[in-house]
Amino acid sequence: MTNIRSLLRATIPVLCIATAAHGAAPAPLRYTVNLKDRADTLFKVSLRVDRLTAANAIFQFAATAPGTYQIMDIGRFVRSFHAYDAGGKEISTARVATNQWRLSAPTRVREIRYTMAPTWTTTVTENQVYLMCGSSLSEDHSLLNGQAVFGMPKGMQSTPISVQLLAPTDWKVATSLKKSGGRYLADDYDQLVDSPILAGRLTFSRLNVTGVPVDIAVYSAHDQINADQLRDAMRDMLSAAGEFLGKLPVDHYMFLYYFEARGQGAWEHSYGSEYSLPERPYTPQYGKQITDIAAHEFFHVVTPLNLHSEIVEHFNFETPVPSRHLWLYEGSTEWAAHKMQLESGLKPATEYLAMLVQKMNTDRAGYDTTWSLTKLSLTSYSDSGQKQYPNIYQRGALVAGLLDIKLLELSHGERGLRDLIQDLSKQFGKKRAFRDDSLISIIIARTEPAIGEFINSYIRDAQHLPIKEYYAKLGITLIEDEKGKPLRFEVDPNPTQEQLKLRTAWLGKRGKLVS
Repeated sequence: MTNIRSLLRATIPVLCIATAAHGAAPAPLRYTVNLKDRADTLFKVSLRVDRLTAANAIFQFAATAPGTYQIMDIGRFVRSFHAYDAGGKEISTARVATNQWRLSAPTRVREIRYTMAPTWTTTVTENQVYLMCGSSLSEDHSLLNGQAVFGMPKGMQSTPISVQLLAPTDWKVATSLKKSGGRYLADDYDQLVDSPILAGRLTFSRLNVTGVPVDIAVYSAHDQINADQLRDAMRDMLSAAGEFLGKLPVDHYMFLYYFEARGQGAWEHSYGSEYSLPERPYTPQYGKQITDIAAHEFFHVVTPLNLHSEIVEHFNFETPVPSRHLWLYEGSTEWAAHKMQLESGLKPATEYLAMLVQKMNTDRAGYDTTWSLTKLSLTSYSDSGQKQYPNIYQRGALVAGLLDIKLLELSHGERGLRDLIQDLSKQFGKKRAFRDDSLISIIIARTEPAIGEFINSYIRDAQHLPIKEYYAKLGITLIEDEKGKPLRFEVDPNPTQEQLKLRTAWLGKRGKLVS
């Protein structure tokens, strides 16, 4: 997820799975959202339910969403809430917490109706919802993030879901959800939250990456940017990503772009990513900026989609429990987004190294460097942790780059961080999580004890990063001022044989030193 006060910011929304009462297969939850009636700018949602039990008496709205590392308290945006029996008679309900309503007779309930204010245009005094994680409703478009629009009966997160959108006939709909019989289908609430919906006056485009269809949908408030422009801008990056990964670990992917004058950010999902960006006339320079942001989000198809702990897989929806591995989910993803462009020749080493200097200075000037990446991860939902969180895209990426060099050095240029992540993805994958406290021992078993020492020093602890020492192994010198502030890297045109061998492995087959 990207909050662009740091340009890049987070993790697949997956929610804890509950067992259906008495072992019976739950009846699907059938939502309908009326997007035609927009006069009062409220989402009007109805939910058809069957076979609720006393265990489902609480109707839950999101307290947070995985990957946002923030408290949302979506219940604050509910404006009305009612429940009805099969004959249309209202059943009493009571609000019992910020995000919860109690159904007085859940076994009799057949329909729940509520209205929800869009987060984008609703003022709250604290815990504001990031734009890309929220909801919008206007005359010519709507953005629906699952956790910002849909509540659910407690205990039914694993229940199949279908959503009908009653939208104007001239609106187009973009989502990674599959459609059948006029309804969008999700395996469970997890997938619904993981699959944002953008509807309205959209443009579309498509290209293929390693045989996988990649779709692009764009809403541009004043039609200054269209999907074909973004397709052309991102084509080389997506091709480089496919080459870097070998083959995409998904069978489809959807980019959702929202261009207007508001703030900016991005959020990754299992089969897509969503962006809120400023609208301006399209230029190649803006296309490059958009591509750099998209590169980060796109790489989340590997981590955490195919490599994650049980904390990410079974997220505690009401009270989130942070994973300690944001260095992997976000730090290594940010590293990979730039490294694959280096190895493909899209970004010369001089530009890549300049990016590293920028990250080093941001880490040094903007954040508390005594915070380890592990501490940053484990405190990410706290107020103090929120202040340090964006540094995962600075220090986290720098550490990933150092780990890559260390792995290449130990393997004599044969295997780097990409290879380690790919091996771990094969060992685990989308449907098999690792234990959150076991990953480091698994990595050490796959590599060498020296990697354990590296992790202890620069991930679990916050020791001074040996950037100058590590890049010297490549014949690349870090130039600093008298106070030790990084100024630039200089590439030695006459490296030793050992430096040249490691540099060649680091650059990749098509990497180049200068443009």
